[in-house]
Amino acid sequence: MAIELKLPELGGNIESADVVSVLVKEGDKIQKDQGLFEIETDKATIEVPSTQDGVVQKILIKAGDKIKVGQTVLMIEESVSAEVKTIIKKEGGVPAKTISPKEIITKEIVTQKTSAESISKVVEVTLPDLGENIESADVVTVLVNPGDKVEKDQGIIEIETDKATVEVPSPASGEVVDVLIKPGTKAKVGETLIKLKILEDSQITKVKEIITELKTDSQLRAATEVRVETTTPEVRAVEISGQGYHQPPITKGSAPAAPSVRRIAREIGIDINEVLGTGIGGRILMDDVKAYAKKLNEQRGKGISLGFGIKAEKLPDFSKFGSIEIKPMNNIRTKTAEHLSYAWATIPHVTQFDQADITVLEMTRKAFNPKIEKAGGKLTITSFLLKISAAALKTFPQFNSSIDMEKKYIIYKNYFNIGVAVDTEFGLIVPVIKNVDQKNLTELSVELATISEKARNKKISLEELQGGCFTITNLGGIGGTSFAPIVNSPEVAILGVSRGSYKPVYKDGRFEPRMVVPLSLSYDHRIIDGADAARFLRWVCEALEQPMKLLLD
Repeated sequence: MAIELKLPELGGNIESADVVSVLVKEGDKIQKDQGLFEIETDKATIEVPSTQDGVVQKILIKAGDKIKVGQTVLMIEESVSAEVKTIIKKEGGVPAKTISPKEIITKEIVTQKTSAESISKVVEVTLPDLGENIESADVVTVLVNPGDKVEKDQGIIEIETDKATVEVPSPASGEVVDVLIKPGTKAKVGETLIKLKILEDSQITKVKEIITELKTDSQLRAATEVRVETTTPEVRAVEISGQGYHQPPITKGSAPAAPSVRRIAREIGIDINEVLGTGIGGRILMDDVKAYAKKLNEQRGKGISLGFGIKAEKLPDFSKFGSIEIKPMNNIRTKTAEHLSYAWATIPHVTQFDQADITVLEMTRKAFNPKIEKAGGKLTITSFLLKISAAALKTFPQFNSSIDMEKKYIIYKNYFNIGVAVDTEFGLIVPVIKNVDQKNLTELSVELATISEKARNKKISLEELQGGCFTITNLGGIGGTSFAPIVNSPEVAILGVSRGSYKPVYKDGRFEPRMVVPLSLSYDHRIIDGADAARFLRWVCEALEQPMKLLLD
């Protein structure tokens, strides 16, 4: 069978590596521990060995590529000697005979029962890559049980990351054989969640052909030991059992620790002789080095730091003053607190305030909203602000940037993805609408309604929370006259919208009732000057007051 060879864990919080060279080519016969390709991390250059004998079927990487831990890099075809063994017995004392059921039945079929109707295989469903350096998630709910039949893309578990609560879908239709996780546990990227038995039509056809051949072939060939148990001359059942494939960490040679493990330990200042090995025969694995390093860090002191030399003050015993209730923070709330604390501490914030007369815009919104509702959306001021903000970012490119103080770089973005803050019962979530400049108001209104509903119902995907350039947060539906939002790092600006109201506005020699909405723009003063912020916000206000400005500009 074809086995996926993935880039194993490299230790030391290394999540990716550069491919220096590929040492094999497609069609090459390889042996276990033979070097397949060479990678370079920020700590060392490592040769990645094969985990078994076989033939290189497909190479998915090339020199110069950057690959992530857990990414499939090669496809290896097992040698014939590793094929599955099946037992066939014949009634009446007929001796066992050895035949080859051909290379098409291999260890890839984990458990199969062949009649004329079906053939199945058991696959391990793992926690996929969650993006943006997220390595684990808390399991909130397990949505399936052993014996359940599931469809492709049906949710199997619900997880909570630092950014959102999302469902993990099944990669295929089939029957749940085993559930390996439970609510309240933490699952790592790549960890097996469930075992799923799936049917493969192509395998059914192939096995039927083999069974027909076994009935008529008098020249039984020896490659896999097969014994048939029957009460008639025909094959009644064939049971094939195999083992799921597990990609071990990089190990090479017979030393207590692999050279790569020793190198990492040496570079981070760990004495390899003090690390307790958990591998076979006491072998020291990369995980052992990481666990030892973590333990040393925890022993340095239990004082909790808030950053910049500030330590958290110990809280008083509130129960002395009355009844209290203690609840743990969920991941979203924890990450929000950490992220906003970092943003507030590292970004020199300034907030600019202005207001826009949206009387004409409000009449337009009410007139066209029925048409938008038929399309499945709702025309709101946020819909207009999405389009206006994208145009403003093009006019003022410094607002569509990020700053790297370590390298002294300013990164200007040529795409226009805008996040919209959504208030949910489990915390603030900011879904991102991609390529806003390429969509009309109807498309934006429908997508805004859809993505907001997904966020509230915990159906949002991690991809829909990433890649933002600018954020809009609208509290107008709740109330308030103005507020100063915190910049959503690594963005450099955020637009706040408060509740609009009718106010007397002096116009053409008299006061008129006009619908006025307050706006606030918080920005990173390291890259945006006050005058530019005032111009940006005034540009947005004028676009709201004169919608034709968008068409003219």
